[in-house]
Amino acid sequence: MLYRESGQFKSSYAADQQIFPILQDRVAVGVLVAFAFVVVPLIANQYWLSAILIPFLIFSLAALGLNLLTGYAGQLSLGTAAFMAVGAFAAYNLMLRVPGMPIIGAFVLGGVVAALVGILFGLPSLRIKGFYLAVATLAAQFFVVWALTKFGWFSNYSSSGVINAQQITILGYAFDTPVRKYMLTLAIVAVLALAAKNMVRSSMGRAWMAVRDMDVAAQVIGIRMLYTKLLAFAISSFYCGVAGALYAFCYLGTVEPEGFNLDLSFRILFMIIVGGVGSVLGSFLGAGFIVLFPILLNTIAGPLERMLGIALPAGLMSNLELITFGALIIFFLIVEPQGLARLWQITKEKLRLWPFPH
Repeated sequence: MLYRESGQFKSSYAADQQIFPILQDRVAVGVLVAFAFVVVPLIANQYWLSAILIPFLIFSLAALGLNLLTGYAGQLSLGTAAFMAVGAFAAYNLMLRVPGMPIIGAFVLGGVVAALVGILFGLPSLRIKGFYLAVATLAAQFFVVWALTKFGWFSNYSSSGVINAQQITILGYAFDTPVRKYMLTLAIVAVLALAAKNMVRSSMGRAWMAVRDMDVAAQVIGIRMLYTKLLAFAISSFYCGVAGALYAFCYLGTVEPEGFNLDLSFRILFMIIVGGVGSVLGSFLGAGFIVLFPILLNTIAGPLERMLGIALPAGLMSNLELITFGALIIFFLIVEPQGLARLWQITKEKLRLWPFPH
C-alpha cells in the first residue's frame, strides 16, 4: 500500500520529466546511494571490498557500456574486453609518459582512446549488422590483444607484457587502501551511470532506440545513421575504457593483454542478457549476479557435502557454474528476454496495483 502515485501531482515539465517521477523511487535510490557511500565502507571488510564490491562496480560499468551499444542502439559487439584493455593500457602509458598527468585525467583520456578505437571498429556497422557485425567486433578483440602483446611500447617493453598500475593519488591524497579504492570506483560509476540514464532519455537515446527497432524507418524519418551508430560505439567504448582503467588501477593492480580475452567479453555479454538488455538497472543486476553467483556456489559446497555425506569433485563447482550460466541464459531468452530488470519492473507494477487484480 506504500508504493502509490496517488496525490503526487506534477505541475511543471521538469517534474514530469525527472528520472524518478515517483517519490518512493527517489527515496529508495537516495537511501541506496547513501548506504553505498556511508554504511558499506564502515561494515565491509577488506575481502568484500577488494574481491566483491570493487569488481562488481567495474563490471557493472563495462556492462553498462555494452548495454548502451547493444541494448539501446541494437549493435552487437563481442569486443568489450578489447576496449577495456585499450583503456587500461592507455591510462597506464599516460601516467607513465606524460609528466604531471592527474589520475582522473588519465582515466578520462584512456576512455577517449578506447572511444577512438571503438569508432574505428564501428565503421563496418554502416554496411553490416547482426551476426556479421558481431564478427567484425570480434576482430577488434583479437587485434587489440595481438597489438598489445606484439608491440612492447604499450607495456613499457616488459618481457612478459605485464604492466603494474601506478599508485592512485588525487590532490595529494593516496588511494592505497581497499576502502579508498572502493569509494573512488563507486563515485566514478555513480556519475557515469547517472549520465547514461540521462543519455537514454534524451534525443540521442531515442535515436539509438529507433535505429535498434528498425534502422530503415529511422533513416526515413531523418536520423543520421553514420552519426548515430558511430556515437553509440564511441560512448560505449568510452565506458568500457574507463572500466578497463579502473580494472587495472583499482582492482588488480597488475594486468596483461591476455587477461582481457574473449572469455571476459562473453562474461560481460552474459551480464546484460541475464540482467536485462536495454536497461541501466539490468547492467548492475547482471553484474551482481555474475560476480556473486560463483561465491554462492562455493559457500554452499561445504554444507552440501556434509548434508549428503559425500565429497564433491574439486572441479564440479566450476563446471556447475558454467552449466548454470548457460541454463539461465536459455531460461531468460525463452521466459523473460528482458532479464532481471523486467522482473523487477513487473514486481513494482504489481505493488502499485495490489491488492487489486487488474
